[in-house]
Amino acid sequence: MKICWAMIMVKNMDESIRFYHEILGLPIIKRFGGKAGPEIAFLGDGETQIELVCQAGKEDIDIGPDISIGFEVPFVDDLIDDLMQKGIAIASGPFQPNAKLKFFYVHDPNGLSVQFVQRNTD
Repeated sequence: MKICWAMIMVKNMDESIRFYHEILGLPIIKRFGGKAGPEIAFLGDGETQIELVCQAGKEDIDIGPDISIGFEVPFVDDLIDDLMQKGIAIASGPFQPNAKLKFFYVHDPNGLSVQFVQRNTD
């Protein structure tokens, strides 16, 4: 069994796509719906995708503080610099609990905690 996607209810589709596509670089796989029903977008590369769902008129999104999504990246420090240049605040970190792991967190436009992890295999 594998995870196909993680669904995130969003307040504003354009703002969320800007974050996940333009800032984080996830390709847009498809975007559809809207008008009478929810607007849906799938983003990602590889097996696991992010599904963004925006329901018109629903701006009260309750993400909760105890959930996050994580992305593996080659170099945490380079990404921190890049995100800061793009105006994305670092929510916490970077942390390095051991020589093989380093990570930090930001928040997406809906308040979801997004973790970026660098794994050193040396």
